[in-house]
Amino acid sequence: MIEKSFLNTRLRFTAIITIAIWLLLAWDHYHGGVPSHHLLARKDLPAISNWWGGLLLPLLTWFLLYRTQKRLMYNNIEKATLPKISLDILYGFVAALFFGVLLSVFFMLGNRDIPGYMLIALFVLSLFLPVYRAECMLGFVLGMTFTFGTVLPTIIGSLLVLITAVLYLYVRTLVLYIASGFVRMASSGKHGPANK
Repeated sequence: MIEKSFLNTRLRFTAIITIAIWLLLAWDHYHGGVPSHHLLARKDLPAISNWWGGLLLPLLTWFLLYRTQKRLMYNNIEKATLPKISLDILYGFVAALFFGVLLSVFFMLGNRDIPGYMLIALFVLSLFLPVYRAECMLGFVLGMTFTFGTVLPTIIGSLLVLITAVLYLYVRTLVLYIASGFVRMASSGKHGPANK
């Protein structure tokens, strides 16, 4: 039942995203042309047309929502806990969407410092929260699509997902393991035999 409900959500959301990106591309086409963006904002590197977003964004949306669904099914989410899980997914998506929009705004305003600080803050945050998840990637890409098209945010988002996944799954685990070792040593020292 949950799987069917999530499939309907995936279909609807992907349809909305598909319509939205094609409306944006049509608007661009009739108002000065569909823009292209150079890799790393350097003119000597290849430019990627926003037309690619018409294909990539619906596929990416479908795939990332599929990954989210698979994670829920893998974790055997019960119907009773689905509303809480759905809120967690929604919070991650909205936070990443807001993050992507803010990055775009600061970049367009010519402020190069704040986006750098935001990325550092993201890496620190990734030690505490699983910001590498599919819904966060989708929110990030959607937040940057209007300004940069779909391809560049997808490339950047993929790199961020890789880095934050390593930080959360491995670095965080190692730090927690070492910290728990210190706690065990400290507690065994307190409860050990009294020194003469």
